[in-house]
Amino acid sequence: MRIWDVNPGYLNRQSLLGEHRELHGIVSIFLNDRKGYSRHPETLRWKGFAWALGKRHRLLSSEMALRGYTDKSPVNTVSNELNWPDEFIDEPHVQFELLRGKYAGKEQGRIPLPENGQQLWSHHKYSVMARDISLYREIGRDVSTISRAGHEYVSLCRRLTLILRTPPSAGGIRNSLQHMWGYVSSSYGDSKQNIKDWSPLHLLNEIRKLTFSCRQPYLLSSTALSDLEAWM
Repeated sequence: MRIWDVNPGYLNRQSLLGEHRELHGIVSIFLNDRKGYSRHPETLRWKGFAWALGKRHRLLSSEMALRGYTDKSPVNTVSNELNWPDEFIDEPHVQFELLRGKYAGKEQGRIPLPENGQQLWSHHKYSVMARDISLYREIGRDVSTISRAGHEYVSLCRRLTLILRTPPSAGGIRNSLQHMWGYVSSSYGDSKQNIKDWSPLHLLNEIRKLTFSCRQPYLLSSTALSDLEAWM
């Protein structure tokens, strides 16, 4: 049983659907007082964090939609809002290495597993921008020399994972989407379209469609493609 903490974009199809099933299993244990796996470390870790479990489900569902799946099993858990488990079973950098070993010679996730801090940052930058523009600028200045072997990389993996647990502001989401739109706007049919008239969700959906249709490499590896919808 495993609920990952890194963004679901890093999971391949089998892991993504597997986590979705296991998350529903944990929810069932909590809601129906079932005994199976009730003492499993992963179950115990999420006990008392029903809101966070529901949010992780929304992140999984959003990523599943990008892969062509329709989730018809919502998780409506609201207790302990904005609070997440205090501990990781495996630290985020270890989770990346576990996935690297698990996926050796096999199907990869939508987002390639990071080889260094700069690549890791490139995946997360628009998710961070939506939450805190000052953090976005600060981290962007610091990541250029971070390799996968150092303490700074370990810290960056944890830091980005925790940042993505915080809700973005409406203005932050809009700002990130406008930056993302710049990568695909030239492929949109109506060059005179004013995106200020679009809702954030509509803008995100248009970005998604154009990203996949023209295979825009930078956005294809962005956590924001699935992350931002889960907070709208």
